[in-house]
Amino acid sequence: REGLAVVLAGSPNVGKSSLMNALAGEDVAIVTAIAGTTRDRIEKTVQVEGIPLNLIDTAGVRQTEDEVERLGIERMLNEVAKADVVLHLVDASSPDGELADAEVLARVKERIGRGVPVLTVVNKVDLVQQAPRVEGDHIYLSARSGAGIDGLRRELLRVAGWETQTAAEGVFLARERHLAALAIAADHLSTAASYAEFGNRQLELFAEELRLAAQALAAITGEFSADDLLGVIFGRFCIGK
Repeated sequence: REGLAVVLAGSPNVGKSSLMNALAGEDVAIVTAIAGTTRDRIEKTVQVEGIPLNLIDTAGVRQTEDEVERLGIERMLNEVAKADVVLHLVDASSPDGELADAEVLARVKERIGRGVPVLTVVNKVDLVQQAPRVEGDHIYLSARSGAGIDGLRRELLRVAGWETQTAAEGVFLARERHLAALAIAADHLSTAASYAEFGNRQLELFAEELRLAAQALAAITGEFSADDLLGVIFGRFCIGK
């Protein structure tokens, strides 16, 4: 429901804003040949197979004396610390970009959360006559032409746990449901503990709270069936014809 926070990081002019526009299907960010055009945080939410992707475009990372640009870079690093996945953009047509890319990646890894995946997006493959493709955690594409964008979408869905288009529920989606069920079970167990305290032994209420806790856990294991769910719905809501 909440989706993934996807932060675009890279050196100036590697195509972060172009990629954001390609994923969004509209001109969200300004694209120019001038390095440092994006200085502030730009956010756009797009839907891919029902999964919200909260795209966050940020300032390009480089050494600069410009105070505004430095603040933009610091904001980018702050966004990286909150990201669910980071897209590290690389310019396939830049012959001397490896050092800058290594610096960006090092600064990203200083801030990134534990276990957060970093996907390397090699952009502008059309300028070097390379085919769009996915190789491990590297996605080769052209944000300008749109070639390879579908491959990136599939990789983002994979990170979200949505392995196939027919999957009813992936790892990412199930986690929210599991946490909600565990929270309900914990509440019932806490209430049961209060009924079991010395001097307040209301055993029938204690047993009922344990039953409700077990029912919440059964919603995770699958023991709570569709018929049970219908019973809950009709028991709580007035369903008209």
